[in-house]
Amino acid sequence: FRGSARLSGGLVAIEGETLLQEALRSGLPIKTVFLSERLDPPAWLPRGIELLYLTDEVFASVVDTQHPQGIAALLLPPTWELEAALTSRRSHTPLLLIAAALQDPGNLGTLIRSAEAFGATAVLTTLGTVSEWNPKALRASAGSVFRVLVVQVTSAQLIALKSQGMRLFAAVAPNSDSTSETAPNSPIHVATANLTGPCALMIGNEGAGLSADLLALADERITIPTPGRVESLNAAVAGSLLLYEASRQRAAS
Repeated sequence: FRGSARLSGGLVAIEGETLLQEALRSGLPIKTVFLSERLDPPAWLPRGIELLYLTDEVFASVVDTQHPQGIAALLLPPTWELEAALTSRRSHTPLLLIAAALQDPGNLGTLIRSAEAFGATAVLTTLGTVSEWNPKALRASAGSVFRVLVVQVTSAQLIALKSQGMRLFAAVAPNSDSTSETAPNSPIHVATANLTGPCALMIGNEGAGLSADLLALADERITIPTPGRVESLNAAVAGSLLLYEASRQRAAS
């Protein structure tokens, strides 16, 4: 369990009552439940699930939380394909979030949770982004990862989406080089961007931001003005604010 995103056979390890209950609520197949010897099986566990008891010492040694709850499980995670995801949601105007080379699992998990909260169609990740099944990403998502479509994509797939009418918006910091008045494609205030049509919001790496290739691919650069004395917003905060703004505009329209 410790530090593992995927285990043999494609299984994923989860820990704690909240994630296990969310997995069951989402209809995911649970292979095995591990219990600390001090616990009785929770009444909400379905009958017939394989239960394995571990000593407290052994349980604590295989999970990566400081204060284990004494319950963990192995499950088979959902798998998604981008085209199938978009096809199944054609009754709604697509809203995608692109996590480009995000390395902090807490940021990715939080963005997945925000994507579900604000009705995003899917979260797309690029090469270099941490796995959504990282234990910290799982916990930060609070179970949303079991329901939100998360798909790794290539640059070619993003170009194809753009050719199909998807507008790509690149999030940049207010004080970045790309916000210069003389820079080409200068960014606009997110509230003035039209996010009501099919669009994808691109959030870059925590330190380096979006790559030059992704910035060049964007139809528009958007920014969240910050009157306070900070250089930039946390990636998860910025992405969540952008998703909220897109949701607000769509509800108003």
